[in-house]
Amino acid sequence: MSTLTFGFVIVPNFSLIALSACVDPLRLANQVMGRPIYKTVLLSIDGGLVASSDGILVMSDSSLSNAPRLDTIFVIGPNPIPKRGLSALTIWLKKAAGAGIPLAGVDTGAYLMAQAGLLDGYRCTIHWEDQEAMVERFPNIIVTQHFFEVDRDRSTCSGGVAPLDLMTYLLTQPPGSRQLANEVANLLIADRRSLTDTQTVSVIHQSRVTDSTTIDALKLMEANISEPLTIAEIAEFAKVEPRSLQRRFKKQLGKSPERVYLDIRLTRARILVQRSDKSLNDIAHETGFASASHLTARYTPRFGASPRVDRVERGIGLSHKDI
Repeated sequence: MSTLTFGFVIVPNFSLIALSACVDPLRLANQVMGRPIYKTVLLSIDGGLVASSDGILVMSDSSLSNAPRLDTIFVIGPNPIPKRGLSALTIWLKKAAGAGIPLAGVDTGAYLMAQAGLLDGYRCTIHWEDQEAMVERFPNIIVTQHFFEVDRDRSTCSGGVAPLDLMTYLLTQPPGSRQLANEVANLLIADRRSLTDTQTVSVIHQSRVTDSTTIDALKLMEANISEPLTIAEIAEFAKVEPRSLQRRFKKQLGKSPERVYLDIRLTRARILVQRSDKSLNDIAHETGFASASHLTARYTPRFGASPRVDRVERGIGLSHKDI
């Protein structure tokens, strides 16, 4: 069985947790297999020590110019994203892409790849805090809210521990296998996320809501999911007239309060469908729907699959109460 060499490019202020989340699954894969099928090489622009975003110095194995033959290159992104000083990296990445080497952007590494024009026409993702800037700056790429994306010879993932999900997915590919990926995931991850899972944050942050009244209303919605309030009650708590609340939501979110509230409840329902073995009746009750059939009627057009199908595709069996 051949050995794959993965190169990890670290730049000043790179994310240490992202680097660890990339490298450790490969180490464990070698441990599980009982032989080295993955080799990791740390690269930096000039070689030597590189400071992570939390100030810890990490020694790279090689400069870019002296890099060995690589099967895949991962760019571990920095925080904050620098405005200048990475031209050498851009040139090197373009050369690697021209040679047909698969590229991966981790956290803001996706932004650096986009700056080099290496994500044009590709589907990608990035940490939700940087999504708006990514979309505005690079109109020729497709930015999703998924934890990770694999599109042909380009892979990207959001920040934090999301690289664990990307790497365990990549371990399903030769010379790895689905069994190997599952064994590594069991050692690392309590709940392995798939290509279709999305980053979940408050609607307030997702939509960059700035109006204080709308924020108050959204907080009420997010805090009252199992027993939904009426829009009139929310308006009363927010100390505005219902018509004013409607206008504010349209301006801030482009949707009515009713639509936003329903989306919040459905998002919560999907988390329970995909990440628990609760019955659909229980999930419906916890998210403010009258019955499992009522939940299904709203859920299916929103997510393109019924709760039962979504749960099966996610790999979690139905509760015995649903059978």
